[in-house]
Amino acid sequence: MEVLVFSLNAVLPLVLLVALGYLLQRTKIFSDDFWQTCNKLVFRLFLPVMLFYNVYNIADFADINWWFVLYGSAFIVVVFGLSMLLVPLFVRDNAQRGVIVQAISRSNYAIIGIPLASSLYGASGAAAASVMSAFSIPLFNALSVMVLAAFNRESGAKVNWKKMLLDIVTNPLIIAVAAGLCVLGVRALFVRWDWSFRLSGFVIGNTNVDFLYKTLELLSQVATPLALIVLGGRFCFSASKRLWKPIAAVCVVRMLVLPAAALALAYLIVPSLGGEHFASYIALFATPVAVSSAVMAKEMGGDDELAGQLVVWTTLASGVTLFAVIAVCRALGLL
Repeated sequence: MEVLVFSLNAVLPLVLLVALGYLLQRTKIFSDDFWQTCNKLVFRLFLPVMLFYNVYNIADFADINWWFVLYGSAFIVVVFGLSMLLVPLFVRDNAQRGVIVQAISRSNYAIIGIPLASSLYGASGAAAASVMSAFSIPLFNALSVMVLAAFNRESGAKVNWKKMLLDIVTNPLIIAVAAGLCVLGVRALFVRWDWSFRLSGFVIGNTNVDFLYKTLELLSQVATPLALIVLGGRFCFSASKRLWKPIAAVCVVRMLVLPAAALALAYLIVPSLGGEHFASYIALFATPVAVSSAVMAKEMGGDDELAGQLVVWTTLASGVTLFAVIAVCRALGLL
């Protein structure tokens, strides 16, 4: 019973927020422009602030388990590589090949993953997930560009590499994580030199001055609920019947096969993993397809209709599969 309650407490709040967004969309209270504007606000402000805030709250670089980071990053690269080799054996359309490879390999880590890690293991889970985001988010974006460009080149489409690379380095999530790590590094140097440097606890006279830190904290608290509501508000179920075969295949691989393989291998070969690390791996490998994958597919000539459907259906499937993955990990004592 304890395992059941733990799993429900971790997953249901996320699912209910997505469901709320979908219900609001169906009632037509808000226009499509509203949802698009909210999506931009989440992507350009609230999520970057949340990532910066979580990274900043890491006590020290010495707290980072580099085996944990190395395994997560290496597994992402391996999954992309294997998908590049295997997907063309089963899919003929180049526009769909790149989209499917990206969907199998790229999770919705920023919007669903990091909040899930926090829900599973509190502040330490959020901190570990934020550290992993410093490596996974750039990897997801860079490898997705390479995959989509490779298949589009085969179909004769031209790819603006300069624009795509610029999009990667100017990604607000990547910038936020990089900024957080830079501030963390500067803070570590100041501590070594016995200089006081924190956004919170700065003292003027006998008074703590925390206004900047508290502002960041409040903004970061908005990120998760708003992002999930917006995700539900942008759901669209058109074309599901026509594309049911690739949708079903990706759901099985993305939501069942991949997390089972990633977590089992991590348990067997990665040393010194705690519950916060497994919470982060669940967030990294067991969450649905990234929302931004559909946008990138459209910009690079992929099948954006299929990409959108994969986002919708893996998100729906995650309500069941995440519960199962978390329950198993909890029963095994990994969380």
